[in-house]
Amino acid sequence: MTGLQFPLKNDTSRKIIHIDMDAFFASVEERDDPKLAEHPLIIARHPKDTGGRGVVTTANYKARKFGIHSAMSAQKAYELCPHATFFPGNQQKYRAISQQVREIFHRYTDIIEPVSIDEAYLDVTNNKIKSSSAIKIARLIQHDIWQELHLTCSAGVSYNKFLAKLASDYQKPKGLTVVTPEEAVDFLQDLPIEKFHGVGKKTVPRMYELEIYTGKDLYQKSEMELIQEFGKMGYSLYRKVRGIHNSPVQITRKRKSVGRERTYAKPLTSEQACLTELRVMAAEVMQSLKKNKNMGKPSF
Repeated sequence: MTGLQFPLKNDTSRKIIHIDMDAFFASVEERDDPKLAEHPLIIARHPKDTGGRGVVTTANYKARKFGIHSAMSAQKAYELCPHATFFPGNQQKYRAISQQVREIFHRYTDIIEPVSIDEAYLDVTNNKIKSSSAIKIARLIQHDIWQELHLTCSAGVSYNKFLAKLASDYQKPKGLTVVTPEEAVDFLQDLPIEKFHGVGKKTVPRMYELEIYTGKDLYQKSEMELIQEFGKMGYSLYRKVRGIHNSPVQITRKRKSVGRERTYAKPLTSEQACLTELRVMAAEVMQSLKKNKNMGKPSF
């Protein structure tokens, strides 16, 4: 018994742009000090100054050639490229520039879903310049960001968020990639399975066990097979590999967590020192919750 088969609904009516700033923090520092662009640049405190602690926030493209990437330990980055320049970064400056980028987005649409400080989805199906071309709007945004902020971004244009995000990563830096409804399935066939959102490090080995290495392999699996193996994610992947992802651009993203973290130059060597710092950070979290009128809930 194969079960009931329902036709898949694919909404291709939207025009979605995903904008991803190119090596954002590193590019800002290179803009403000062009000498930094001459060498591999890593946004992180130098591990010699932190006792080997800390992580890479981002790195310029020269540093990435050595295998350095965000979330890597600063110590590992130093081992891969000891001659790189380490720069501690300035979050306040990056947030201010991110806001300037958002203001450029708002010239074209107010349907904007920020994903992080350096990327966002834009629904330009109906837009402020009355253009029928999402490609034209993407190019105008890239032009405005370069002319006004002297920074580059990559853009992905498609009919859904999933494909637009994949497209923005396809030709970095300064890229513009378009995936039409007619091209979607072919575009996804050659993609490594790791590129599919939701397939993380823990899932990849199981995918390989099932001989799923690319979108083409994923496409061959039935919906029931994927659901049995991966549950809700299998249901989603069955649709995504067929170019189906009908989630709209969300104008407001509800924040689900509030936290604080801190890297210490000198280790905390006693229980009392740890408790003191935990109380300080807990108080900061409480203030943030109060400021945003949020409440926590117990987890059992």
